[in-house]
Amino acid sequence: MKITLFGATGGTGLQVMEQALDQGHEVVALVRSPEKVTISHANLSVVQGDVLNQLDVANAIAGVDAVVVSLGKTGKNPGNVVSKGTSHIIKAMKDHGIARLIVVTSLGVGDSRDQVPFAFKLLMKTVLRSVMQDKEVQEDFVRSSGLEWTIVRPGGLSNKPKSGHYEASTGKITAGQISRADVADFILQELQEREYLQQAVGLSGK
Repeated sequence: MKITLFGATGGTGLQVMEQALDQGHEVVALVRSPEKVTISHANLSVVQGDVLNQLDVANAIAGVDAVVVSLGKTGKNPGNVVSKGTSHIIKAMKDHGIARLIVVTSLGVGDSRDQVPFAFKLLMKTVLRSVMQDKEVQEDFVRSSGLEWTIVRPGGLSNKPKSGHYEASTGKITAGQISRADVADFILQELQEREYLQQAVGLSGK
Protein backbone atom coordinates (compact mmCIF):
# COMPACT_ATOMS: atom_id res chain seq x y z
CA MET A 1 0.00 0.00 0.00
CA LYS A 2 0.93 3.63 -0.29
CA ILE A 3 0.31 5.32 3.06
CA THR A 4 0.45 8.95 4.11
CA LEU A 5 1.54 9.30 7.72
CA PHE A 6 0.91 12.33 9.91
CA GLY A 7 2.94 12.45 13.12
CA ALA A 8 5.92 10.55 11.74
CA THR A 9 8.44 12.17 14.10
CA GLY A 10 6.52 11.08 17.22
CA GLY A 11 7.19 7.80 19.00
CA THR A 12 4.23 5.87 17.61
CA GLY A 13 4.44 7.47 14.18
CA LEU A 14 8.11 6.50 13.90
CA GLN A 15 7.22 2.88 14.64
CA VAL A 16 4.47 2.93 12.01
CA MET A 17 6.91 4.33 9.47
CA GLU A 18 9.68 1.82 10.21
CA GLN A 19 7.39 -1.22 10.26
CA ALA A 20 5.49 -0.13 7.15
CA LEU A 21 8.74 0.22 5.21
CA ASP A 22 9.95 -3.15 6.50
CA GLN A 23 6.72 -4.70 5.18
CA GLY A 24 7.22 -3.22 1.71
CA HIS A 25 4.70 -0.38 1.88
CA GLU A 26 5.39 3.08 0.48
CA VAL A 27 5.20 5.88 3.04
CA VAL A 28 4.69 9.60 2.55
CA ALA A 29 5.48 11.52 5.74
CA LEU A 30 4.38 15.14 6.14
CA VAL A 31 6.66 16.82 8.69
CA ARG A 32 7.52 20.39 9.59
CA SER A 33 11.20 19.57 10.12
CA PRO A 34 12.48 16.97 7.61
CA GLU A 35 15.85 16.82 9.37
CA LYS A 36 14.12 15.03 12.25
CA VAL A 37 13.46 12.05 9.99
CA THR A 38 16.69 10.07 10.21
CA ILE A 39 15.50 7.11 8.14
CA SER A 40 16.52 6.88 4.49
CA HIS A 41 14.59 4.39 2.37
CA ALA A 42 13.67 4.05 -1.31
CA ASN A 43 9.98 3.75 -0.39
CA LEU A 44 9.95 6.79 1.92
CA SER A 45 9.01 10.28 0.74
CA VAL A 46 9.48 13.02 3.33
CA VAL A 47 7.42 16.10 2.54
CA GLN A 48 7.99 19.36 4.38
CA GLY A 49 4.76 20.99 5.47
CA ASP A 50 2.30 21.67 8.26
CA VAL A 51 -0.84 19.72 9.08
CA LEU A 52 -2.48 23.08 9.84
CA ASN A 53 -1.97 24.12 6.20
CA GLN A 54 -4.75 22.69 4.02
CA LEU A 55 -2.68 22.82 0.82
CA ASP A 56 0.27 21.01 2.44
CA VAL A 57 -2.06 18.27 3.63
CA ALA A 58 -3.72 17.90 0.23
CA ASN A 59 -0.36 17.61 -1.53
CA ALA A 60 0.80 14.92 0.89
CA ILE A 61 -2.16 12.59 0.40
CA ALA A 62 -2.73 12.83 -3.35
CA GLY A 63 -2.65 9.35 -4.88
CA VAL A 64 -2.26 7.28 -1.71
CA ASP A 65 -4.31 4.25 -0.58
CA ALA A 66 -4.69 5.07 3.11
CA VAL A 67 -3.91 7.65 5.76
CA VAL A 68 -2.60 7.09 9.30
CA VAL A 69 -2.86 9.94 11.81
CA SER A 70 -0.73 9.88 14.96
CA LEU A 71 -0.71 13.55 15.87
CA GLY A 72 0.24 14.92 19.27
CA LYS A 73 0.43 18.26 20.99
CA THR A 74 3.81 19.98 21.32
CA GLY A 75 4.77 23.30 22.81
CA LYS A 76 5.09 24.84 19.35
CA ASN A 77 1.53 24.00 18.29
CA PRO A 78 -1.81 25.60 19.14
CA GLY A 79 -4.03 23.76 21.60
CA ASN A 80 -6.33 22.42 18.89
CA VAL A 81 -3.61 21.15 16.53
CA VAL A 82 -4.80 17.55 16.72
CA SER A 83 -8.46 18.20 15.93
CA LYS A 84 -7.79 21.03 13.47
CA GLY A 85 -5.15 19.02 11.65
CA THR A 86 -7.47 16.03 11.47
CA SER A 87 -10.23 18.18 10.00
CA HIS A 88 -7.82 19.26 7.23
CA ILE A 89 -6.88 15.63 6.61
CA ILE A 90 -10.52 14.55 6.34
CA LYS A 91 -11.31 17.34 3.86
CA ALA A 92 -8.30 16.47 1.72
CA MET A 93 -9.19 12.77 1.74
CA LYS A 94 -12.70 13.53 0.53
CA ASP A 95 -11.39 15.89 -2.14
CA HIS A 96 -8.99 13.21 -3.43
CA GLY A 97 -11.37 10.25 -3.08
CA ILE A 98 -9.32 8.45 -0.42
CA ALA A 99 -11.45 6.48 2.04
CA ARG A 100 -9.26 4.52 4.48
CA LEU A 101 -8.29 6.38 7.66
CA ILE A 102 -6.74 5.15 10.91
CA VAL A 103 -6.44 7.65 13.74
CA VAL A 104 -4.56 7.12 17.03
CA THR A 105 -6.13 8.77 20.09
CA SER A 106 -6.03 7.35 23.64
CA LEU A 107 -7.91 5.24 26.12
CA GLY A 108 -9.86 7.68 28.26
CA VAL A 109 -11.35 9.46 25.26
CA GLY A 110 -15.07 9.25 24.55
CA ASP A 111 -16.86 6.15 25.80
CA SER A 112 -13.57 4.70 27.12
CA ARG A 113 -13.44 7.34 29.87
CA ASP A 114 -14.16 4.82 32.62
CA GLN A 115 -11.54 2.33 31.43
CA VAL A 116 -8.49 4.20 32.70
CA PRO A 117 -7.04 4.11 36.24
CA PHE A 118 -8.16 6.66 38.82
CA ALA A 119 -4.79 8.44 38.74
CA PHE A 120 -5.10 8.98 34.98
CA LYS A 121 -8.64 10.27 35.41
CA LEU A 122 -7.25 12.94 37.72
CA LEU A 123 -4.68 13.89 35.09
CA MET A 124 -7.43 14.07 32.48
CA LYS A 125 -9.22 16.63 34.62
CA THR A 126 -6.10 18.71 35.30
CA VAL A 127 -2.83 18.79 33.32
CA LEU A 128 -4.15 16.71 30.42
CA ARG A 129 -7.53 18.39 30.22
CA SER A 130 -6.92 20.42 27.06
CA VAL A 131 -5.11 17.53 25.37
CA MET A 132 -7.97 15.12 26.01
CA GLN A 133 -10.57 17.69 24.96
CA ASP A 134 -8.73 18.12 21.67
CA LYS A 135 -8.80 14.35 21.14
CA GLU A 136 -12.53 14.27 21.91
CA VAL A 137 -13.13 16.80 19.13
CA GLN A 138 -10.79 14.85 16.86
CA GLU A 139 -12.79 11.66 17.38
CA ASP A 140 -16.04 13.53 16.70
CA PHE A 141 -14.64 14.74 13.37
CA VAL A 142 -13.55 11.22 12.44
CA ARG A 143 -16.87 9.61 13.37
CA SER A 144 -18.85 12.10 11.28
CA SER A 145 -16.47 11.99 8.32
CA GLY A 146 -18.22 9.31 6.29
CA LEU A 147 -14.82 7.73 5.61
CA GLU A 148 -13.73 4.13 6.23
CA TRP A 149 -12.25 5.01 9.60
CA THR A 150 -10.84 3.14 12.58
CA ILE A 151 -9.98 4.87 15.86
CA VAL A 152 -7.13 3.26 17.81
CA ARG A 153 -7.04 3.94 21.56
CA PRO A 154 -3.89 2.62 23.23
CA GLY A 155 -3.34 2.59 26.97
CA GLY A 156 -0.09 3.83 28.54
CA LEU A 157 2.69 3.86 25.95
CA SER A 158 6.20 2.49 26.34
CA ASN A 159 9.27 2.22 24.12
CA LYS A 160 9.66 -1.53 24.58
CA PRO A 161 10.17 -3.66 21.47
CA LYS A 162 7.31 -5.26 19.56
CA SER A 163 5.96 -8.31 21.34
CA GLY A 164 2.85 -9.14 19.35
CA HIS A 165 1.12 -9.89 22.65
CA TYR A 166 -1.63 -7.36 23.31
CA GLU A 167 -5.37 -7.14 23.66
CA ALA A 168 -7.60 -5.33 21.17
CA SER A 169 -11.24 -4.76 22.05
CA THR A 170 -14.19 -2.55 21.14
CA GLY A 171 -15.64 -3.24 24.58
CA LYS A 172 -14.29 -2.72 28.06
CA ILE A 173 -10.55 -3.16 28.35
CA THR A 174 -8.04 -2.70 31.15
CA ALA A 175 -5.78 0.24 30.32
CA GLY A 176 -2.48 -1.56 30.70
CA GLN A 177 0.80 -0.38 29.22
CA ILE A 178 1.53 -1.21 25.59
CA SER A 179 4.59 -0.53 23.49
CA ARG A 180 4.45 1.94 20.63
CA ALA A 181 5.84 -0.83 18.46
CA ASP A 182 2.83 -3.03 19.25
CA VAL A 183 0.45 -0.15 18.50
CA ALA A 184 2.12 0.23 15.11
CA ASP A 185 1.85 -3.52 14.57
CA PHE A 186 -1.90 -3.36 15.17
CA ILE A 187 -2.35 -0.36 12.86
CA LEU A 188 -0.62 -2.07 9.95
CA GLN A 189 -2.58 -5.27 10.50
CA GLU A 190 -5.83 -3.29 10.56
CA LEU A 191 -4.95 -1.56 7.29
CA GLN A 192 -4.84 -4.99 5.68
CA GLU A 193 -7.62 -6.82 7.53
CA ARG A 194 -10.16 -4.00 8.00
CA GLU A 195 -11.70 -5.79 10.98
CA TYR A 196 -12.67 -2.64 12.89
CA LEU A 197 -14.22 -0.38 10.26
CA GLN A 198 -16.24 2.47 11.78
CA GLN A 199 -15.21 1.36 15.27
CA ALA A 200 -13.01 2.59 18.11
CA VAL A 201 -10.75 -0.16 19.43
CA GLY A 202 -8.83 -0.11 22.71
CA LEU A 203 -5.34 -1.59 22.95
CA SER A 204 -3.59 -2.89 26.03
CA GLY A 205 -0.50 -4.96 26.57
CA LYS A 206 -0.80 -8.44 28.06
